[in-house]
Amino acid sequence: MPYRKFSLIFPACLAVAACTNVGANYVPIVDGPVGPNYQSDLANCQALARTQGTVDGRTAGAAAVGAAGAAATTAIIQDSSDNLGRAAAAGALVGAGASAINNTQNQEVIVRNCMRGRGYNVVG
Repeated sequence: MPYRKFSLIFPACLAVAACTNVGANYVPIVDGPVGPNYQSDLANCQALARTQGTVDGRTAGAAAVGAAGAAATTAIIQDSSDNLGRAAAAGALVGAGASAINNTQNQEVIVRNCMRGRGYNVVG
């Protein structure tokens, strides 16, 4: 039963990453006037942010660390190897999900910084 709860975390994280105004699809709040090049600048900055994927090599590493940590904790607490596979799978899902969320936040930062670099007063 605990495995089923954790197996919902990773798809939920991916669903969040696919939302309209997050990650590389982020549309920043700009204070002040926007010029005629705004849509083009925004599209270019979003394309730049997409070069950093939501799932990358660090995601695999985070999944491995999560799996190892959860399996080790389960082995220590339960003093048996009965649930090691489930714990490792749950830890991997949590680790990968956390990494995907972090990458999504980094994409938003890239869009904000890119738009600031193009002269827009980005406030959020």
